[in-house]
Amino acid sequence: MEENMMENRTKYDAVIIGFGKGGKTMAGALGAAGKKVALIEKSDRMYGGTCINVGCIPTKSLVYRAGLAAAKGGSFEEKAAAYKAAMEQKEDLTARLRGKNYQKLDSNPNITVIDGTASFQSSHVVEVEKDGKTFQVEGEQIFINTGSSAFIPPIEGLKGNPYVYTSEGLLNLTELPSRLVIIGGGYIGVEFSSIYASFGSKVTILQDGDIFLPREDEEIAGAVRESLESRGIRVMTGVKVKALEQAEGKALVAVDNGKEVQKLEAEAVLVATGRRPNTAGLNLEAAGVEIGPRGGIVTDDSLTTTAPHIYAMGDVRGGLQFTYISLDDFRIVKSKVLGDGSYTLKKRGAVPYSVFLIPPFSRVGLSEKEAVEKGYKVKVARLAASAIPKAQVLEQPAGLLKAVIDEETGLILGAHLFCQESYEMINMIKLAMDAKVPYQVLRDTIYTHPTMSEAFNDLFAV
Repeated sequence: MEENMMENRTKYDAVIIGFGKGGKTMAGALGAAGKKVALIEKSDRMYGGTCINVGCIPTKSLVYRAGLAAAKGGSFEEKAAAYKAAMEQKEDLTARLRGKNYQKLDSNPNITVIDGTASFQSSHVVEVEKDGKTFQVEGEQIFINTGSSAFIPPIEGLKGNPYVYTSEGLLNLTELPSRLVIIGGGYIGVEFSSIYASFGSKVTILQDGDIFLPREDEEIAGAVRESLESRGIRVMTGVKVKALEQAEGKALVAVDNGKEVQKLEAEAVLVATGRRPNTAGLNLEAAGVEIGPRGGIVTDDSLTTTAPHIYAMGDVRGGLQFTYISLDDFRIVKSKVLGDGSYTLKKRGAVPYSVFLIPPFSRVGLSEKEAVEKGYKVKVARLAASAIPKAQVLEQPAGLLKAVIDEETGLILGAHLFCQESYEMINMIKLAMDAKVPYQVLRDTIYTHPTMSEAFNDLFAV
């Protein structure tokens, strides 16, 4: 029996499970180093990972097209046609990127891309199943980059409802819903609310907590909510979704606001209640890989799991779910397996992020409240986006910029930029924070005009 299993097993220097940002980049680096690599991906629709196929790239394509549709105006039917065209353009874009990602690795003779579902049989052996057939691969080192998937809460009538979608499913909906209800007021839900409102849908966000965007600075969160509501997006906080029903051509969402239960009608319901690491089915116990209390794979600062030759990268670790974190995870693991091990999680620094609303919101570092709680004596810089000439040029004067500064050292502790092009501006602040550059440097820098970044001259004039 063991001999038969050995005959059906191929040995590699490295086995990588998951074609995400960390996994594909790791495969390229190992292949370039002369290592024999197997990269396992369960779906040929996911070459390149979540970001390219069902995350950052398709949603940002829709953000752009939605902005064009909103600027053009017109009837709901005209916007629905623009939405359908945007979905087709999004599909073309993701297909091109998916193909390029595959070809880049497939062209390397050291790398074998394997379609199938992986599960550990032991700490070095992975079984791959495809179309009912199985075979095994053995790796001296193994890298897990399986990402995350949408969490579906246990709400009556949610599962099996044809009008209910996760973010991935909504990206395949070619007909614009006239009414969209979003369960969950986090970053994914808020971003989709902005996209669909721009296309012309009537959008309602349902959040069970009383505080909107509770992880964010209260002042900034208030500005974001005000902006959303000014665009016709209804934000309901402190409500519970009790159940969903099906009616002809629509869903009925029963919502309890603490005083009464009302039913909201919608042609589409988006479940945006968070994402969970994709560990189910990997049989990690057989590999000696431990899972933490929040469902992510446990690693040390070099991203080594509890099995010393197995590493985890990206969303599957839990924590921040950004493609650039998966890329930085790759840098850490590469430092360990191909370098001197000097780059670790401890050296990562502050992580910026953006939510692509209209205008976009971006943040890095501590909020004012967090900084005070940590014992810093702070001074706070504020600037209305309307004071920025470029914002007026772009006809996007809404928003607020806020920075938190350590009064003793002049170092920037954090920044919140709710303004047009904030997703570019935040990277400059991240660089200043990592380089320990005092805020006066950004204040006194000469910027080209008119640009959004020249707002730092005024923002930091404190």
